[in-house]
Amino acid sequence: MGEPVTPLKIDDDAAERQPLSIEYFKKVRHDVTFSERRFDVNTLPDDMRRVYGHLEEKFGEEYGLLFIFTMRTAVELHRAWNMTLLTNTVLQQIKDRFNMRMTWNLGVLRLVFRVEDGGYELHRKVPYDYDSEFQDIYHRIAMALIDGQINVHEALIYQREAKQGMHTAKSGLFIRNFPGRLILYPGQAATCAVIFFNGEWIDAVIAAVCGLAAGLVEFALSRVGGQATVLLDIFVGIVTGIIGGLFFRWFPAGEDCMLDPENVAACKAAPCLSSIYLGTLYWFFYGTAFVIGILEIISGELATGVTRFVGVTVKTFVLSLGAGLGLMIVFAGDSGAADAWYASTCNQNFVQGEWWRTLLYLACCVFVLGQYRLPIAQYWRALIVQLVAYEVQYGVFNRMGQFHVKDHLDTATSNIVGAASGVVVAALISLLVSVSGDFFRTRLLQESARNNTRLGNFYFQFLCMAKKAVYFFGIGRQSDIMKFEVEKKLKDMRTELKDPNHPRDKIDFPKNEEDAIIDAIIGTQDINMWSILMPAVYQLVPGSIIAKLWFSAIFPENPYLGELDKNPDSQESVFSNLMVISTSIALGLIIGFAFFQTLVFVVGRTCCRKVEKEDNPDNFQLGRDYLSNKQGMMEGMYTVVDDANDDPDSMRDMKREMGRRSLFSPGNSVFGADFGYNDDAQTPASPNTV
Repeated sequence: MGEPVTPLKIDDDAAERQPLSIEYFKKVRHDVTFSERRFDVNTLPDDMRRVYGHLEEKFGEEYGLLFIFTMRTAVELHRAWNMTLLTNTVLQQIKDRFNMRMTWNLGVLRLVFRVEDGGYELHRKVPYDYDSEFQDIYHRIAMALIDGQINVHEALIYQREAKQGMHTAKSGLFIRNFPGRLILYPGQAATCAVIFFNGEWIDAVIAAVCGLAAGLVEFALSRVGGQATVLLDIFVGIVTGIIGGLFFRWFPAGEDCMLDPENVAACKAAPCLSSIYLGTLYWFFYGTAFVIGILEIISGELATGVTRFVGVTVKTFVLSLGAGLGLMIVFAGDSGAADAWYASTCNQNFVQGEWWRTLLYLACCVFVLGQYRLPIAQYWRALIVQLVAYEVQYGVFNRMGQFHVKDHLDTATSNIVGAASGVVVAALISLLVSVSGDFFRTRLLQESARNNTRLGNFYFQFLCMAKKAVYFFGIGRQSDIMKFEVEKKLKDMRTELKDPNHPRDKIDFPKNEEDAIIDAIIGTQDINMWSILMPAVYQLVPGSIIAKLWFSAIFPENPYLGELDKNPDSQESVFSNLMVISTSIALGLIIGFAFFQTLVFVVGRTCCRKVEKEDNPDNFQLGRDYLSNKQGMMEGMYTVVDDANDDPDSMRDMKREMGRRSLFSPGNSVFGADFGYNDDAQTPASPNTV
């Protein structure tokens, strides 16, 4: 319990109109007596348990558990396809906060963890999959632990519960795994075929059938498990190729187009094979990994970036080759596969100028967010980012395309501006949600009296109604409702505790209500911006362009083009488009991150100076710590975080030379006294040395 305070004497009438004094509100961790929670290390794998035993014997239980927590955080963030640079930043913050003597190597699939100068080393092979929910949850758990709001036992227990689905809404559990996940495949295939790949409504219907078949293939192979999953890409490609080819061959217009490829009307009415195949396989194109690979190469992580670049390229080729083989099976014994591919034409202007274009794109976004396992209640965050990035990219490209017919500068510029816009919007939404979450937590747990104003009461009631509505429609969690019951009980218990005539001498709750408090603490940490930005990047990236490159290799020469006609799908044209698009999107992400980081820096300097002049050292310290963490997290979005152990001599020389010239690094003296830097000693005022 916290320090005793003078009981407040508030009459009944005044109690309704006067806010309670700040001294009345203490941090919930200080006032509430929590039951002891202990993480069961016997549930760990054998190798982790052995290393924990050695660390616990030498350095104590907490140090050993912190190693386990750091390793599990890295594994689950990697599995959820969190950006590697950002995962590295999170791990570095944990390491610095708790003085961990630990290093790691985050590869594309293999992760290596070393502790105590390499005395113990553990390896993990972790395949990744889209999971925005887990990206956000594991990031929040780490931030709560770093800030000291939960202990390591509570953090590890919450990780285990999240893995078991205990912190996921029922609607999220339905689409997280098969068979509920099957509803997403046909919807995404159909909408992508039209909005991205020049398909028409008949192509959308065929793509939906192919998408459902592809989903069933993945479901079946996942049930078999083991080495069978290696066959996923080739089987999905073949099934897609066969179904699309059958529709084209037996479609009346398709048959007429095959008989007479110069019959323009028939070929236009026939299904567009490229839109069907690309729309269906879009689910399996890891185009995001392609852009991240470029970003890692630019940032200096050459080994990881090149490996990721090559890996996604080969994976896409396997999918494209499978579709080609499936088309060949349909036209077995003759050259009909190539004839069908070349004769199939797409309507380049089907969505141009249509009022429903944006609505169709948003429908596609909904299916993508389901693929990324984002909680349905949080869809609005990602939808705004996706829509802004798409509309900016679309608008800039159409305007510049009129003047840049001989180059790809319109494509590059539209991608840079679109990606940068998406980053800025995602950062603003993250900031808004984080500030709102901080208000909700302090008001819910009665940590501050400043929120007890009329405006604060109104906003809190609005948040309460919103969460109750979300739960009513089946997309919320039971714990969200329980939090409001805890809020009322906590308020009454604190009043009783401060009353000298009341027998209450402590505040305690049943375990399920303690769980709700811990859930509120973790759930209101700053959100992981990448969890809502990644779906937007996924829809900007050139996964389909890579597939076009390989389809142009499988079907290299179009006999129906004249000698003077330029083939837009030639390998040379497609490869140049691929490099322009992928690199420009990566540069757009970097520019967006750098812009918002600069904005945070400028605003932070201004606000912190103002607070300093107002002689409010407590708020000033909190503000500079928050901005320092924010700066470091933004920096980790596109750069490799510095670790003093990477090259101690070079790091020491660099800090001495750069000093006040560094703009972004919160550990450098550009922040001066404002950001915890000791100007005289040129060392951090509160060092976390390793």
